[in-house]
Amino acid sequence: MIHRRVLHDIERALGRQAAVALLGVRQAGKTTLALDIARRTDAIYLDLQTRPDRAKLSDPRLFLEQHEDRLVILDEVHRVPELFSELRGLIDRGRRHGRRTGRFLVLGSAAVELLRQAGESLAGRIEFVSLTPLDVLEVAADRRAAISLWVRGGLPDSFLASSDDDSFAFRTNFIRTYLERDVAEFVPSRLPTETLGRLWTMLAHWQGGLLRASELARSLAINTATVGRYIDSLTSLFILRRLPPFVANVRKRLVKSPKIYVRDSGLVHALLRIGDFDTLAGHPVSGASWEGFVIENLLAAAPPGSGASFYRTAAGAEMDLVLELPGCAKPWAFEIKRGLAPRPSRGLRSALEDLRPERTFVVYGGEERYPLRPGVEAIGVRPMAELLAGLRAPAPDGG
Repeated sequence: MIHRRVLHDIERALGRQAAVALLGVRQAGKTTLALDIARRTDAIYLDLQTRPDRAKLSDPRLFLEQHEDRLVILDEVHRVPELFSELRGLIDRGRRHGRRTGRFLVLGSAAVELLRQAGESLAGRIEFVSLTPLDVLEVAADRRAAISLWVRGGLPDSFLASSDDDSFAFRTNFIRTYLERDVAEFVPSRLPTETLGRLWTMLAHWQGGLLRASELARSLAINTATVGRYIDSLTSLFILRRLPPFVANVRKRLVKSPKIYVRDSGLVHALLRIGDFDTLAGHPVSGASWEGFVIENLLAAAPPGSGASFYRTAAGAEMDLVLELPGCAKPWAFEIKRGLAPRPSRGLRSALEDLRPERTFVVYGGEERYPLRPGVEAIGVRPMAELLAGLRAPAPDGG
């Protein structure tokens, strides 16, 4: 089993709070991680997607009170929304008995819906932890592994597949399942599957571009509000990332639209029918795909509470990623290059004058780390992720 770095975050959260919600895209490994926790802690595991486990909670108070001294893991908890109000009463009664922490671990794949349900019933009683797909610190010890992770993406079954063909088949089926079942479950008004598939494909072509919902709507012959609603839903389901523009106090006209990314690079490639590295290397989306891949890995490594954005002016000053890190007075700035011989762009040099960041990096496709100019370093994606991960508070065991 691949060690997931988020395990330390879950353990710390369970030591602080009665309930912890583990959120992340489907197939990212939430259930595998939860079952590992259950084995090591003698926890009760219930999969609420199955009828037998839902039946055990026909009277949730009766069942859960019998296990007050054990961690209870509730998978697919959004399928039983009425359970949250019961959990609140159980948590409050447990507190009166001295059982204040580590009561419930709930798993969900829809951030907004779970946050709404939990926020209404468990305010002050729950902590949220995010599980991303596999990242370079977990599986990419060298450049070859990092390239494989970029091509296949971080969904474990895709990355660990025995061949590129098997990996591609997994991702194709994953997309089909989302289109036909999962999105319909969380989006109030449903587009035809064919139209929604075209939207996903357009977003993959648009990788790293400014979000222009009106242009997407016009191409799909639907209204802008519908596109916006689906963008919101896909963001909530951890499929998309909207990267907002950095707000700077400069006398320049700033780009105000967010940039849009399909978060898992493997899904980008499956949507565009890119099955291997050789095909990807010559495809027009290659640079934007690498940019999104690097951004996701750096954000997975960055300390909790970090703020992420990009910077762009109408005059051409640009920074691909701006990170506002806890405890840092000035942001860190990143330009992302796919090649092995990066050079700072003119847009980066202009952006440095505006942002005056604390540190600036050009994250590129190689492994060496070296200065490009005063105050700007070239660095590979894994060393950069290691540097950011080192800023996190140490885990209890020093990990």
